[in-house]
Amino acid sequence: MANFTSLEKAVDAVMSDGVCVAFEGFTHLIPHASAHAVIRKEYRNLTLVRMTPDIIYDQMIGMGCASKLIFSYAGNPGVGLLRRLRDAIENQWPVALEIEEHSHAAMANAYEAGASSMPCAIFKGYAGAELKQVNQNIKTIHCPFTGEELVAVPSIQPDVSFIHAQKADKKGNVLIEGIIGIQKEAVLSATKSVVTVEEVVDELKTHPNAVILPHWTVDYIAEVPGAAHPSYAQGYYDRDNAAYIEWDQISADRTRFQNWMVENVMQQTTDIFAKRVGFLAKDKLSKKSEH
Repeated sequence: MANFTSLEKAVDAVMSDGVCVAFEGFTHLIPHASAHAVIRKEYRNLTLVRMTPDIIYDQMIGMGCASKLIFSYAGNPGVGLLRRLRDAIENQWPVALEIEEHSHAAMANAYEAGASSMPCAIFKGYAGAELKQVNQNIKTIHCPFTGEELVAVPSIQPDVSFIHAQKADKKGNVLIEGIIGIQKEAVLSATKSVVTVEEVVDELKTHPNAVILPHWTVDYIAEVPGAAHPSYAQGYYDRDNAAYIEWDQISADRTRFQNWMVENVMQQTTDIFAKRVGFLAKDKLSKKSEH
């Protein structure tokens, strides 16, 4: 049953050192505010899980939160490397980082298996690929019916999953529109889940090309307008491309990175996200209704 609370209180309720935690959002609805809240609490020895880890994981790794990363493709989208991730792998700064790399298909199947309470995911894939040479969790099995060789990977079942969504109604049902990614499965596979939303409304009005997470699948909901910035939230604000370009320079130097994190994350609260995007979701919706 969904509980409405502040993001900080939700993080306190679900997080502890050493847990496996996912922050999911594919291209948009990336839960930056949630990641920043976890960084401020200074949790350590986390196993981070994410398809396409981008700058939020660069920030978490650079601040010493993580000891392991389970992922498929890591990079600053449209720009280049994750420099803090690379520094952790190559130089163990600020701490050593273990990595377990998969394909997108493997991660998606592993989340779906976790959401179905299955111990592993079985699928066709990795034919001709070399990842299995460096990832001992990529196994091959034979179908008991056809004899066909298939791939198996462990299911993903995080202790905690964080996602961002457009809306929740007052009953705790959550609406996700646009590129859905793996957010639904991330919530359903996790022991605990926290969802930040742009706004809480009386009633959800949607269409077939959307997902509604029923209130009984979500543990905590926090209303945090702008929480996906600098990624975008369809219907609310655009992607801040300049922030991604700027991050490449910020993250290239350890001292500059640390100073930026202290100024922009460690000393800030979640309302900074609404200020960065320049408006509250409600204001934009009211302007739309005038036209």
